[in-house]
Amino acid sequence: MSTITLQKTQRIHPKKFALWLGLGTIIMMFAGLTSAFIVRRAAGNWVEFELPPTFLISTLLIALSSFTLVMALRAFKALNQVTYKRMLGLTLLLGIGFMITQYMAWLQLTGYGILLQGNPSGSFVYVISGLHAVHVLGGVVFMALFYVNALRKLDPVAALLQEINTERALPLELLATYWHFVGILWLYLLVFFYYFR
Repeated sequence: MSTITLQKTQRIHPKKFALWLGLGTIIMMFAGLTSAFIVRRAAGNWVEFELPPTFLISTLLIALSSFTLVMALRAFKALNQVTYKRMLGLTLLLGIGFMITQYMAWLQLTGYGILLQGNPSGSFVYVISGLHAVHVLGGVVFMALFYVNALRKLDPVAALLQEINTERALPLELLATYWHFVGILWLYLLVFFYYFR
């Protein structure tokens, strides 16, 4: 009996498996893009330029958002709804701030004369950072849905059912995994841009 219980606890939840499968696909896509970046750079006709400092601000924002989301998840598991709402709301604001600073960085690139349809060096930065921003936007949309749901008042029966549900934290855990992933992915891309531009 204990062996069966142990086997059940060691299996990954199907939704978590599906998420990791999706993240693996995203990893392959960005690995392909960064590989193409390196190959095209070696082919010549490559303009080197400074990355906008706003990229560093956006990096700080997404790193802070990972921390606040960890705090939100802890509060949710501890049934501390007040802290959960605050931390989730702060995470959402930091995510929106990341998107805004990414847009500002693109405007700075345009100000430097680096255009999307210009030299391939700039085009790659726009495309790679833009695709990453699309993935962040997806996370922001889901986070907004979670936040709106957290603001709703639950009747006592629904609140009790939520508390005794063993998988009640699973959706938030999935969101947190995805969000940490896009944060780590951005750190990788930023280091890559600084090293290979």
